[in-house]
Amino acid sequence: MGLKPDHWIRKMALEHGMIEPFVENQVRQGVISYGVSSYGYDMRVADEFKVFTNVYNAIVDPKEFAPNSFVDFKGDVCVIPPNSFALARSMEYFRIPRSVLTVCLGKSTYARCGLIVNVTPFEPQWEGYVTLEISNTTPLPAKVYANEGIAQVLFFEGDEECETSYADKKGKYQGQTGVTLPRM
Repeated sequence: MGLKPDHWIRKMALEHGMIEPFVENQVRQGVISYGVSSYGYDMRVADEFKVFTNVYNAIVDPKEFAPNSFVDFKGDVCVIPPNSFALARSMEYFRIPRSVLTVCLGKSTYARCGLIVNVTPFEPQWEGYVTLEISNTTPLPAKVYANEGIAQVLFFEGDEECETSYADKKGKYQGQTGVTLPRM
């Protein structure tokens, strides 16, 4: 299994619709960078957020997720409260080939501000908008800028295709379109 370089990412995105919309080169001027990098793709965060709140004293339970544990926010800048958490979605829609697995890592610009971005791997043949998990580990409010870079996607291609893909097992997050809450 090998890490895939920029020319492979461009080819897969342009010829096979792996990433839409696709930015062929890295955009950096005046924004948190996004687009193709040497061995990955820096995806952007959309302007849709679910910011966790304790207003209703809800308990976060992945088996019985309470919709009143967050507030919906749409805008160019989302402020995540101190020691809090938000869900967001990528601007890009991904279609992962059957022989590919991805790993996502948060951008260093946000990490250096105490914001940790967690994204689970995109399994072979998964497709959809990515739900992003953003933790503010600081005792201060922190800004996240919509339409700018949030995390880097690294693509690994196997020597052969997997036996059972995400699509084959009818994964519960297949084709997600918005910020998607936990499902059982």
